[in-house]
Amino acid sequence: MLRRPPFERISSSAADRARRLLGRAFGPSKLLVGAEACAAHGGDESDADPVAPDAVVLASSADDVALALAVAAEAEVPITPRGAGTGKSGGCVPVAGGIVLSTLGLRSIVEIDREELIAVVEAGVVLADLHAAVEAEGLFYPPDPSSLASCALGGNVAENAGGPRAFKYGVTRDYVRGLEVVTMGGARLVTGRRTQKGVTGYDVTALLVGSEGTLAVTTRATLRLVPKPPAVATLLALFADVRASGRAVSAIIAAGLVPRCLELFDAGTLEAVRGRGLPFDPRAGAMLLLEVDGDPAGCEVALEHVGGVCADAGAIEVLCAQDAAQRDRLWDARRQLSHATRAMARHKISEDVVVPRTRVADLLAEVEAIAAATGVRMLTYGHAGDGNLHVNLLWDDPDDAARVEQALERLFRAVVVMRGTLSGEHGIGVTKAEFLPLEQGDELIDLQRRLKAVFDPKGLLNPHKIFPRRAHGSC
Repeated sequence: MLRRPPFERISSSAADRARRLLGRAFGPSKLLVGAEACAAHGGDESDADPVAPDAVVLASSADDVALALAVAAEAEVPITPRGAGTGKSGGCVPVAGGIVLSTLGLRSIVEIDREELIAVVEAGVVLADLHAAVEAEGLFYPPDPSSLASCALGGNVAENAGGPRAFKYGVTRDYVRGLEVVTMGGARLVTGRRTQKGVTGYDVTALLVGSEGTLAVTTRATLRLVPKPPAVATLLALFADVRASGRAVSAIIAAGLVPRCLELFDAGTLEAVRGRGLPFDPRAGAMLLLEVDGDPAGCEVALEHVGGVCADAGAIEVLCAQDAAQRDRLWDARRQLSHATRAMARHKISEDVVVPRTRVADLLAEVEAIAAATGVRMLTYGHAGDGNLHVNLLWDDPDDAARVEQALERLFRAVVVMRGTLSGEHGIGVTKAEFLPLEQGDELIDLQRRLKAVFDPKGLLNPHKIFPRRAHGSC
């Protein structure tokens, strides 16, 4: 793993006081203090070292969330909100110890309104369950991160989750109309609206979405829905190498085509997909997975256009999924890529950088150059349609960590030079906090620190996330 100095943990006396106060506030069914149970709530799916909290609150209502935040404020100990723990940037790792506040127990889909096209859901609802519920009503909630079978809506809101369908439909922020949240100390806020339009006051909802649990804890969200597309079709295009696939992406965008998904696989990730039992042409060193939706006739026309552009761009082969089962098998392989690539080495970092869509081919070339210069194995796949690619760095020997850090910094600097951004959907968390100044100036970072202090004056809510370390302050 990469070498990150640990943060100072709270004192044993502070931890004891917090446990005593929590014990009075919650019964044993909602409070965990055992070492093994706490350790199980100390990490996520990033490369950040897990840190066991001193206590875990298993909230099942907004009242529980408010009480936990009030106790943490009284005890003056840090509290870290946690959903399903599927994050990729250490956002729910309690790096200073203290309390973990799990919101998975808030599981209710409160309302699905077909006329107003909204759903009201609690923070612990699993995304796949929401998808199934709204689609049974003929509706559609587009955000679809790869962890959709296990990730929770509260975490999606905290990280502004995206997914393959973001190219056409956008990300979580585009669908959040309003939030019910609790701030440090237990105060409750209702932000936003149910209506399609509204400009009352500051857009606090948009500020909270993507704030990585550092400003408030979401208990309930009002989400915009859209009608479910009547037809979906999936296409594969195989290329000799990843640069050719990158050029095809640029050609599709230049042609004005907007498939709902436009996913890219380089040679290494295509190898991982083959390992999942999909025997693609051995000549192929890259692949695009494309999906279109709409009315059936429109899907047929869109497939022809997209397939034609890929062929003109030099595709070795263009294939259409023949039925829903074949389509599901392809997408299952795509959603398992993170786990499949993790099995290829002892250590892995998955980054989610974004560049302008016209620079995708340039980013792919830069990744190849960085890998060659540093000797670090790097695999790339992801959402090429919106320029959001997952660059994975793999290594086995702990002594290689210095070269991995060098490769990471070179990647981030190249992305910023291309007028891109360090994260499209994983967030900054703790793993990328020290790199934030590459993209944002001191004045902007200081402004965000001041915003954090308005919500959380003592820096107790999910501390040490997003912002680089400095000698003073908890945020």
